[in-house]
Amino acid sequence: MSIGVIATLKVQEGKEAEFEAVFGELARAVRANEPGNALYSVFRSRKDPSTFIVMEVYENEDALKAHGKSDHFRAAGPKIGPTLAGAPDIHYMDAI
Repeated sequence: MSIGVIATLKVQEGKEAEFEAVFGELARAVRANEPGNALYSVFRSRKDPSTFIVMEVYENEDALKAHGKSDHFRAAGPKIGPTLAGAPDIHYMDAI
């Protein structure tokens, strides 16, 4: 069963470009190195330019766990963290 993830990230004012650069690198690494990932895209809110939504789809629980343990994901955390204005709001969903 596929697993969907929606993550809402609030970025500090003035750090949007830095966030986008780091997240762009992460997204390219996910797409290139995670065969169990079917979608990994980030979107910037039109209503609030400091809010970003990450949409993810994984083939199964193992693919989701592999993403969290990947070197590229763990390396991105310390770079993304300082750009955030708070903790991400993450929702996990099961496909129907």
